[in-house]
Amino acid sequence: MIKGLYAAATAMLANITRQQAIAHDVANLDTPGFKQVLTAMDDFVTTQVNQVNPNDPARRVNVLGRLGLGVEGVTNLNDFSQGGLKETGYELDLAIDGPGFFRVRTAAGERYTRDGRFLRDAQGNLVTTNGFNVLNAAGAPIKLGEGKINIAQDGTISVEGNAAGQLGIVSFLTPETQLVRDGENTFSATGTPNGTEKGIVAQGFLEMSNANPTRIMTQLVEVTRSYEAAQQMVSNQDELLGKTIATLGRIG
Repeated sequence: MIKGLYAAATAMLANITRQQAIAHDVANLDTPGFKQVLTAMDDFVTTQVNQVNPNDPARRVNVLGRLGLGVEGVTNLNDFSQGGLKETGYELDLAIDGPGFFRVRTAAGERYTRDGRFLRDAQGNLVTTNGFNVLNAAGAPIKLGEGKINIAQDGTISVEGNAAGQLGIVSFLTPETQLVRDGENTFSATGTPNGTEKGIVAQGFLEMSNANPTRIMTQLVEVTRSYEAAQQMVSNQDELLGKTIATLGRIG
């Protein structure tokens, strides 16, 4: 009975974790470059199940296997599949078609993003909407002069026909394991970029969020029903436990 309570209670907690991840996805449905958060579940605790053979004088124990005592959420995963490209016509809106990430410098160090909503600040630097410097291929801030900006598919920048550097675009062979979300629609890396394919830059476009509204609503319904079922199970287990205690009390 106690094991049943464990299983039901952990299912409730796991579904709360899933619901939080889904809520984060919903809040970023319209955020350019956003990558959907995926949740994974694993066994909470397992216990060994034994059987004593009554016909064995030595009372040896047979191991029948292991019994799970519920589930728990493990580290969230990021879905790095590409979102659709939307044309904006703004010269500093950039999207990467294919693998690759823009390099930006934050207060916490270098980060990587697919969010290409860039601006030219008062000093002429190319920056993100959060004011982070966009970095060139050498890892330095990009300085833009006044005038019409053209950005080629390989990230080469020219202003009024004059060269102004090249976007620092990097890629990772396994971004799912090499990149960690840090909360600003940016990612930190656990190692150095090791991919060779870097996609092509599309000027005047933004990559939209890859969170799928239909799939999110399906997941939300599933999580709600799963939580309610686990909640009912906790109630049933609590009722059975109460009856058992009352019965044992009368026997005593």
